[in-house]
Amino acid sequence: MSRHFPQETLGALFDAIEIDDVVDPVVRLPDPITVECSQEEMARCLDLCRQFWRERASQAEMRALVGTLLLTGDLPQDARARYKHIRAAYKQLRFALVLYGRPHKAPLLFRATVAIMGHLQDAFRNRRRAAILGFALMLRVLLARPAWAAVRREVGKVRLDDAPGFLAFRKAEFRKLRGWLRDGALTGHRFHMIRKVVSRQVSFYDTLRTLEPGEHAYRMSRFLSAINGLMGSMHDDLVEQAGKGHRDYHRDDVPMPEDILVRLQALTSAYPA
Repeated sequence: MSRHFPQETLGALFDAIEIDDVVDPVVRLPDPITVECSQEEMARCLDLCRQFWRERASQAEMRALVGTLLLTGDLPQDARARYKHIRAAYKQLRFALVLYGRPHKAPLLFRATVAIMGHLQDAFRNRRRAAILGFALMLRVLLARPAWAAVRREVGKVRLDDAPGFLAFRKAEFRKLRGWLRDGALTGHRFHMIRKVVSRQVSFYDTLRTLEPGEHAYRMSRFLSAINGLMGSMHDDLVEQAGKGHRDYHRDDVPMPEDILVRLQALTSAYPA
């Protein structure tokens, strides 16, 4: 049976997510980094993220926002903030499904919904009217009652991995990071893949520190958030340049900024192999 958490806990998770791309210039990694996480802790993290999505990602409100985008091609500032918050709840659950679920992959319809929400946000931020129309229509279909019901079933059917499987998944993620950093070649797409690994780890430690407040989880969360924030700002620029035809997102090389590279190297060196 899923646990039900009080609103104070959901609020604490929201507060953590709100600063998961804020750069703290002074935070240091814990020494050593501990990686143990029991299946009971995993279950609590997944249950919290499922409840957060159910209660903070209103289907009706998102349908209304999509309707506004179809009519006007843009959202007023307060509606943009609400769109961002709903998308954040979706992303937090997507990270949780990948992290704690046995397949380590979000279900198809849910994954498609989150991806289209991201493409739509990029489109209205960059005022690409044709893209707004296309992605808004796709999202409206996925938010219609039959698809919405299917998404909820998908999310409910995801089964928890065990603690060794979760640890193996995280270590594999860090091996990929180390390999990408050694490789040196970096396109916009590869940059995005690196950030996705970082974002999943931010999500894990945000959830963990919400449920079990402590110095270790807090410092991991804040260190990872600095990388996530720096990479997020740069990725927004890469997407904008690609949308204007100034860059090939999948082919053109991108130099890794020193402040991001130093943090990533410190993280991958300290994380237990």
